Amino acid sequence: MGGYQDKSVTIKARVDHLLEQMTLKEKVGQLNQKLYGWQAYRKTDNGYELTELFKKHVEQFDGMGALYGLFRADPWSAVDFTNGIAAEDSAVVTNMIQKYLEDNTRLGIPVLFSEECPHGHQALGSTLFPTHIGAGASWNPSLQKRISSHVASELRARGTHLGLVSTLDIVRDPRWGRTEECFSEDPYLSAKMTEAVVEGMQGTSGEFDEDKAVAVLKHFAAQGAGVGGHNSGPALIGERELRELFLPPMKVAVQRGALACMAAYNEIDGVPCHSNKQLLTNILREEWNYQGIVMADGTALDRLLKLTGDKELAAAYALEAGVDLSLWDEVYLSIESAVRNGKIEERLVDRAVERMLTIKHKLGLFDGRKWTPVSKASLVVGNNNFEKTNLEMARQSLVLLKNEKSILPLEGVKKLAVIGPNADNLYNMMGDYTPPLKTESGSTVLQGIRRTAPTNVEIAYSKGCGIRDSTMAGFAEARKIASESDVAIIVAGGSSARDFGMDFENNGAVKHYDAAEMDCGENVDVADLSLGGVQSQLIQQIIETGTPVVLILIQGRPHAIPWEAAHCSAILCGWYPGPLGGTAVAEALFGKINPSGKLPVSIPASSMQLPVYYNAKDSGAKEDYFDMSGKPLFPFGYGLSYATFSYRLTSYGKKSLSVSELEEGRRFDIAVEVSNMGERAGYEVVQLYIKDMEASVTQRKKELKGFEKVWLEPGETKAVRFWLGKEQLSIWDIQMKETVEPGLVKVMAGGSSEPTTEAFLRITTKRLGGEESASN
Repeated sequence: MGGYQDKSVTIKARVDHLLEQMTLKEKVGQLNQKLYGWQAYRKTDNGYELTELFKKHVEQFDGMGALYGLFRADPWSAVDFTNGIAAEDSAVVTNMIQKYLEDNTRLGIPVLFSEECPHGHQALGSTLFPTHIGAGASWNPSLQKRISSHVASELRARGTHLGLVSTLDIVRDPRWGRTEECFSEDPYLSAKMTEAVVEGMQGTSGEFDEDKAVAVLKHFAAQGAGVGGHNSGPALIGERELRELFLPPMKVAVQRGALACMAAYNEIDGVPCHSNKQLLTNILREEWNYQGIVMADGTALDRLLKLTGDKELAAAYALEAGVDLSLWDEVYLSIESAVRNGKIEERLVDRAVERMLTIKHKLGLFDGRKWTPVSKASLVVGNNNFEKTNLEMARQSLVLLKNEKSILPLEGVKKLAVIGPNADNLYNMMGDYTPPLKTESGSTVLQGIRRTAPTNVEIAYSKGCGIRDSTMAGFAEARKIASESDVAIIVAGGSSARDFGMDFENNGAVKHYDAAEMDCGENVDVADLSLGGVQSQLIQQIIETGTPVVLILIQGRPHAIPWEAAHCSAILCGWYPGPLGGTAVAEALFGKINPSGKLPVSIPASSMQLPVYYNAKDSGAKEDYFDMSGKPLFPFGYGLSYATFSYRLTSYGKKSLSVSELEEGRRFDIAVEVSNMGERAGYEVVQLYIKDMEASVTQRKKELKGFEKVWLEPGETKAVRFWLGKEQLSIWDIQMKETVEPGLVKVMAGGSSEPTTEAFLRITTKRLGGEESASN
């Protein structure tokens, strides 16, 4: 620890020395990330060259703080395999840019390269993974940690440093198009997965190895609370709701050494996050001791003009709040003039520059690590050795929602019909922020079935219909092959696949998508969660043939499927399972694997029920409507298996502890016994919930406070230990202080948010003598 502290002191001294040499113009350059990265280079017959536009941006501020999206490839950037940077050439370009800055700026300060990696690096040839809503369904942080570690290694192999990754958003309204980027509707599960991302990408030593990158966690904070599920919509919440639900993932990330986050587009109670000093400074830095940088979201600082009408004043608002690095906006270009006009104190500029330079030092960019071996990317990027982990996440993200008469796994089937718009479309399995793919880079569900099914099974395929298209021209063929088959597998759902003909906002969000099949992703919010287009009609017509139907849902958000749930024989939710998802789905269908995913978000029966999240406040409101149940179709934490499990909750320790004992670090020791009562081995996610029965403010109906994914052989029983201490039992009291209050606490355990066993613990005001416990 002493050596690390000495290094920190050395870094500070070097940063202070460099800062003293910088002009105001050079300082402002370190805070700007104005240029779109793909505009910095041009691919030629002989390699790559830097553009005049890039050189102009360098000259404007005699340097460049960061460059976003050098490797971004997608319809918005208009970059594909013909004009983009091949993986093996990555370091050629990053080294070229660093060399230009070294030779053509006074101080030669290296640039940070920032890249999108919500489910893998959004670059040509990178490894792509299931989106976060699917990763959340795995309930497996250790698996996510391995994935994030690989993402970091690919970033660094190309010469980049910052990986933008969505971990902080909590799904409160699944109509939001970015639901696919969220881990969960629950703060505890989201925090555990965020912790895994930070440790995977950055490591745990506090220092950066050459294969570790800085995770830019987004979005801070409460972007998932947008009114009506609208992207960037206002979050009409108070401080208690903010602290209980939306801040835990970032708080845990800070404790694990997070060094970068991105401010959210939304406002909280009237204050935009980008000008929210209470959020970005008072809580993040002063209360939590955060030592990293805050990056603006794309053009978000320009939105502050709605408040100020003045660029210099908008820059002052953001700098004062704690935003260090811009992204594509005009506002931070005015910092120099704002200082000269007295609207910004230069000390605020120095503070932000110090943070930027500190990150660059921690990454070793001033000590030779700005150069990347040219051969490194060829050895790391897209390495097939990582396929096993990628496939395992796709497997564990599958959630079995229904399995009537144990139709799955399929056995004795001779003829199989595979139908639906997502049966044979690789891009529809990937999610938003996906680069162009080569044909051989993955497996569709149809391809997976053909490779996995026994050789004597005859397989027929018909698309049937599109995702949003209203034509029914393919219905007749679909009905025909279904009627001639033993089982019909319908692969329906949604799509976040962008087309090169789409229009985009200046921040990359989709603008017009009327003619496209895309119905999810950034800026693609929906009012109706029913399956799009005529998918439901297709399913109904296949049901009418009398052939048993297995419904596979490939989707980025939960769809409302009450009719389908009542009439299909089985339903398997695959989310966006990534390039190996087709293999994983097929393995589940034929019993090669046992589905083990659990819902990270509640599935409503109708959009009209929203909200249906499990952890609503227990304030006495009636749950049901006059004309509809208020319960979700499938609750949070739910997921079936080919095995069956039973639970018993016990306690190894005292059932009563005092407030002072909890303050001193004592904890309740809880044991949950889970048994596999079935004939197949499999994973089960043991979930622990609590309900504070006596508190000074209203509490939630239940709150997840622990989980563990365990493997159980047939007939095997395991005891899973949980500990409930001050951290798990504290509430934000009526004075908005985080504290433990005396009273009764209900503890519940089971395989979903509808637990099957419960017990009670007592928190007392005074210590009880010996091992005596309070009454249950």
